[in-house]
Amino acid sequence: MSPEAIFRTHLVFGYVAWLLCFAAYIWPRLRSMDHVEAHRAIATLHSFRFFGLVFILPGYVGPHLPTGFASFAAYWDFATGILAMLALLAVRIRPLFWLLVAAFNVVGIIDLVVDYAQAVSIDLPSIAGELGAAYVIPVIYVPLLMITHVTAFYLLFRQLRATRLVARGASA
Repeated sequence: MSPEAIFRTHLVFGYVAWLLCFAAYIWPRLRSMDHVEAHRAIATLHSFRFFGLVFILPGYVGPHLPTGFASFAAYWDFATGILAMLALLAVRIRPLFWLLVAAFNVVGIIDLVVDYAQAVSIDLPSIAGELGAAYVIPVIYVPLLMITHVTAFYLLFRQLRATRLVARGASA
């Protein structure tokens, strides 16, 4: 099997495995939690995104990993992690908490979408070995990050819709 096929297989199965795990264990728990606690759990996971800085750590990734890809992935992951940590710290100040929850999810999903677009444009599967030890990030960690961002947006929009319905009922 070619390195490109192995990378693509790892990426696809990373999503499959996380979706199965998410459906069986994580989603039922998040769905049953208070909305603040559910978002705190998601923020806690994303607070570890400072780890993305390894993409620019000399010797950790190969020297031929395109700099533009590595820098964007590293710094946007870092920004997402900082925003997630700030959300966790601001949980008692609800308006600030919700602003930071929205911010880390927007920044985080932009990071992942742009990373995927750049990976396609540089044909990352053909140079996947240049990821070095960071190889596990896109195939193991990123699928869970994307799934939880989508989940966070779903929960935010569901909460917004419920709030609007309550507001309409109160004004009727």
